[in-house]
Amino acid sequence: METVDAIRDLEQISALKDYLKEHSFRDYLLFVFGINTGLKISELLLIKVKDLFNSNGEIKDFYYYSEMESERRKSVFLNKKVKEAIESFIDQVNIEEQIYLFQSRKFKQPITRQQAYRIIHDAAVKVGIEGKIGTNSLAKTFGFHAYKQGVSIALLQIHFNHSTPAETLKFLGIKKEELITTQIDVNL
Repeated sequence: METVDAIRDLEQISALKDYLKEHSFRDYLLFVFGINTGLKISELLLIKVKDLFNSNGEIKDFYYYSEMESERRKSVFLNKKVKEAIESFIDQVNIEEQIYLFQSRKFKQPITRQQAYRIIHDAAVKVGIEGKIGTNSLAKTFGFHAYKQGVSIALLQIHFNHSTPAETLKFLGIKKEELITTQIDVNL
């Protein structure tokens, strides 16, 4: 499997979001959900619509799931961007027919990992992003920007279920000698 890159440039992320939103709300949601949660593509594709809403019909603050490898229960925070993308998507589809969040238009199954790759890769090519971009770029983008904003490498290591901080830095494409300026803002 070929290694892909994180999308480091915020303008490129914005261009990709604009392109995807113009072409498909589902594909836009896939991108936004991935870069804001750091979930693996295999975990993203298994999200069921009903798991995102509470009994009052409101979008939950956290999405709970079982980790693929260990069956351990985990959660990810659904921030404002993800919630807005979910709302935009739900406004565009017949919610009663949506079992999976990233459901195929032909079947009541999630899109395949290969289809997800084509969506992300082709959109990156169309907006002129150079480098190797694929589905794993979503989690890497999340991790890179979280690290840049001051999230400790130890927390990201736990999030990605890596054995060592070095493994996490390698996954994010950050070399030890590379200087990343963090932007820690407690906003008290």
